[in-house]
Amino acid sequence: MKTIFGPINSRRFGSSLGIDLSPALKQCNFDCLYCELAPSATTDEQKNVVDVSTIINELKEHLHDKIDVITITANGEPTLYPYLDELIDELNKIKNGTQTLILTNSSTLVNEKVFNSLLKLDQVKLSLDAVSNSVFKRIDRPHVNIEIEQIVQKVIKFSKVYKGKLFIEILFVKDLNDTKEEIQKLNDVLMQLKVTRIDIGTIDRPPAYPVSGVSYKELHEISHLFNSSLPIHIASRIHAELNNASYDDEEILNTLDKRPLTAEDIDLLFDEESKKRLDLLIKNSRIAKKSVGNLEFFILHENEERKRAK
Repeated sequence: MKTIFGPINSRRFGSSLGIDLSPALKQCNFDCLYCELAPSATTDEQKNVVDVSTIINELKEHLHDKIDVITITANGEPTLYPYLDELIDELNKIKNGTQTLILTNSSTLVNEKVFNSLLKLDQVKLSLDAVSNSVFKRIDRPHVNIEIEQIVQKVIKFSKVYKGKLFIEILFVKDLNDTKEEIQKLNDVLMQLKVTRIDIGTIDRPPAYPVSGVSYKELHEISHLFNSSLPIHIASRIHAELNNASYDDEEILNTLDKRPLTAEDIDLLFDEESKKRLDLLIKNSRIAKKSVGNLEFFILHENEERKRAK
């Protein structure tokens, strides 16, 4: 089976050419409730393995200078691939100006070899759906002997030594990890991390098990439960409903002070008159635009000036 797919135009990462390290079947150490793939028994190793040379040869046929990122993923967990370190070395030889990115569930950061391999990538996206043991095991349904406490400590350590762009993704499942208690625990961990962006989302594809996502409005409310210094981005739009609320100047400034918003967020939350007020605030240099990991956010101009002054 082909290991290369795309390119896909990713709103968060640009034009992405994907590498599927498990194209034949699902091989994962999690059996997440929300997974778009069918339920399957967890594993701690890949038994169906593609050669590095096969991957690289296929990639060379599709790689060109219009690709922003080479994205390492899998039908399952890509870091279970036994030749990951060798693959990354080979990618770095041929990537030229293209960035390398991996999408991982974070669990194998406890493995020193995997930890060090990921340090050689340009971008890393780590999933962290929960930090309390009971919620973690209910949502992510991990393989035996995988403990969230160990994963969290490695995520913290990785964020402090990694030199590339680090993204954290949290996927919220209704009535599981969307409680104020779990969000506060997540917040406490996130405050210890050095990250480019934190993407919060919800179920947007048919899940493996009968669970539900939260709405865009609920995600927006959840975003305000995190510390305002955290670079939170609402990644999911599938459950988005127009709010079309009226915001005066002070309310716009207060909202953006608490949580920077993208243009998509503005379209969903503001009515037309509020958008006109926003435009005037931008023209009057009260609000600035800031690019963060391929996305553009509206923030208070004074906040941007304060960050530049540090």
